Amino acid sequence: MANVLIVYATRTGETGRIAELIAEGVRFGGSQAKVVNVSEIKAESALAGYEALVFGAPTYHGDMIQSMKTFLFLAEKAELAGKVGGAFGAFGWSGEAPDRIYDTMKHIFQMDMVGNPLRLKSSKLGGGMQMAQDYGRQIATKLAA
Repeated sequence: MANVLIVYATRTGETGRIAELIAEGVRFGGSQAKVVNVSEIKAESALAGYEALVFGAPTYHGDMIQSMKTFLFLAEKAELAGKVGGAFGAFGWSGEAPDRIYDTMKHIFQMDMVGNPLRLKSSKLGGGMQMAQDYGRQIATKLAA
């Protein structure tokens, strides 16, 4: 059974709720998932032992929040090339953070990314819960392929 690490940064808790829903989808797809707040990751060694990694942060003033930026610099040292990856985030108006995380994972980390980044205003609006779970299932499906 493949292991997936979902790391999120949040300001209001919404990105954390989305992370938990993605984890549910991963589990529905037959893989194991661990959800961790970015503040708990202190070294790149914390990213070892996972076949897939999913990173998420909200968009705040047109960018990802600082804790995710700092984490991505740490993750760059973790040798993630070729691993399955996904990116997600909550947003109010613009939603750039998931795209920037996704591009970093794909182009700098050289990860095997799932589809497109998941961008949600809320896990509770417009089918957000289903969309987040489906994103988790996509990650599990890519791992099984």
